[in-house]
Amino acid sequence: MRRNRIAVLAATAVALSVTVAPAVASASASASVSASASSLPSAPASAASAKAAALQQAIAGLPAADATAAQVRYKGDDLRWSGATGQVDLRTHKAVKGDERFRAGSITKTFTAAVALQLVHEKKLDLDGTVQQYLPGLLPAHYPDVKVRQLLDYTSGLPGGDTREAPKSPGWDKSRYTTWYHRALVQAGFGKPMEFTPGTRQHYSNIGYNVLGLLIEKVTGRTYEQELRDRVINRVGLKDTYSPGADTRIKGRHTHGYEALKDAGGGTRLVDTTEWDQSETWASGDLITTTADLERFTSALFAGRVVPQQELKLMFTVPKVPTYESAKPAVYSSGLTRIQLVKDGPVYWGKSGSRYGYLSGFGATQDGARSLVYSVNSTDAKGDAATAPDSRIGRIIMAGLGR
Repeated sequence: MRRNRIAVLAATAVALSVTVAPAVASASASASVSASASSLPSAPASAASAKAAALQQAIAGLPAADATAAQVRYKGDDLRWSGATGQVDLRTHKAVKGDERFRAGSITKTFTAAVALQLVHEKKLDLDGTVQQYLPGLLPAHYPDVKVRQLLDYTSGLPGGDTREAPKSPGWDKSRYTTWYHRALVQAGFGKPMEFTPGTRQHYSNIGYNVLGLLIEKVTGRTYEQELRDRVINRVGLKDTYSPGADTRIKGRHTHGYEALKDAGGGTRLVDTTEWDQSETWASGDLITTTADLERFTSALFAGRVVPQQELKLMFTVPKVPTYESAKPAVYSSGLTRIQLVKDGPVYWGKSGSRYGYLSGFGATQDGARSLVYSVNSTDAKGDAATAPDSRIGRIIMAGLGR
């Protein structure tokens, strides 16, 4: 169903919550790591064993204060490994198996970019075509021309709308049952001036990819969800991946997300954030998937089986511009991120994503020979500490892709 305005479905809905000790460390089977690994004949057994041990250690001890569950998959010349730990639901204490669905957040952008680049290959979209040409009246008349390529690589300069309160603020979850109509979502920030002249800076945000969602619908005459399903999900065979639309639930077996909040007594209260209307992110962040599907998608994408090779080059090309409000060079391409964990070390390409209660990501070498996929049910998914080098996710990434 197309959405062209904001509709509050349940303005008085209250988040479900559960109180736990700040550092949960269950001795039951649900807190142990369930893992499988196979070292390949060409790799030294000691190196493969060390990597498997590092991955297992990185996700051990869940549920804990920082996260309630984790699912990880690693694939390389040296080892194939998958592991899961924690609980899918703190009320039932059911152990994670490793094939549960979760909210992928901004990983959705990689899928959206793949659809848009297919349309570029088919000449239904032009990289140098403008939003004003395709969708007249969408942008304010005083905004400069914004090109499709600038939406893809975050150099459009378009201001994004404030669709929710800041994390941990008193009203942080008040919009969880609000449905945003797509055009209203895109135009929510257009009362503000352009952030910069298009093509001169890079600012990572959701706005460009939600505009791409509208462009996809305009040039195909079908919904974004239909195009995503037919062009990517079904083409690659992703059986557990889908866009939920305005459905606040996650279908099938899935992990629950929790956000840790301080209560009046100084303790920690975990709010169950699993049910949430994802229309506030739409084409930039509403996808639901599994680690197995993400691993399959990454392999197919990097091998050129999703986006034709000519357009795929854009996904491995970072624009030569500084980042917004910084002199640092840009790191985002069209749908991916350039990742270099150590100076002079190997370069990986991937994408991360977060929704309340969920932090996920994938990364791989450009030839696809080595890849890592993770989903962690972080209790502070919007906090900087959750992705710091010494965090659980930092340790997972270094265990899988570090030297």
